[in-house]
Amino acid sequence: MTMETLEFIIYPDGRVKETVTGIIGSSCQEVTAAIEAQLGRVISTEKTAEYFAQTNNQSTQTLNQTGFSDW
Repeated sequence: MTMETLEFIIYPDGRVKETVTGIIGSSCQEVTAAIEAQLGRVISTEKTAEYFAQTNNQSTQTLNQTGFSDW
């Protein structure tokens, strides 16, 4: 399990740089939406490799079929 991290850098001119790590896919936007609404206008966004990554959901299904011959 990876640790989810939000990092904020506040510059002297009032700009805020937000970096999200440890959240796979677009759910990072859900996590940060309320914070961004309070901070003000979003000027630009950059999606990381984690945004485009997909969670690995593996499912294994085994089907055993037993049949009897009509012989």
